[in-house]
Amino acid sequence: MSKDLRFAMLLDCYGEFLTPHQYRLTELYYCADLSLSEIAEIVGITRQGVRDGIKRGEQILQEMEDKLQFAARFNALRENYSAIASTLQSIQTQTADQPQVQTACREAMEAVHHGLELL
Repeated sequence: MSKDLRFAMLLDCYGEFLTPHQYRLTELYYCADLSLSEIAEIVGITRQGVRDGIKRGEQILQEMEDKLQFAARFNALRENYSAIASTLQSIQTQTADQPQVQTACREAMEAVHHGLELL
């Protein structure tokens, strides 16, 4: 996973642990994909101030993830749901002539998709 995507996900999980200023800087950098100079102009601080705020935000987000592992668990769940969906798809293909199996697979697939939506 790219650093930008990783920190955007961590910001989603733990953003409330940042100060409003740190959150804004980190969000503009990772989610809006703005440069340090662009953020400095918007916020009205120096480029170095932006960098320091983002680095501190990154540190807090990483510390929270190290302790709680929510993002890692989320990714593992999503991967497991995808693997289950793939297996169900394969079973459906192999049992096209068995209506009861097809029905069970469809119901299981609906449950998997519902689980993915909840994530």
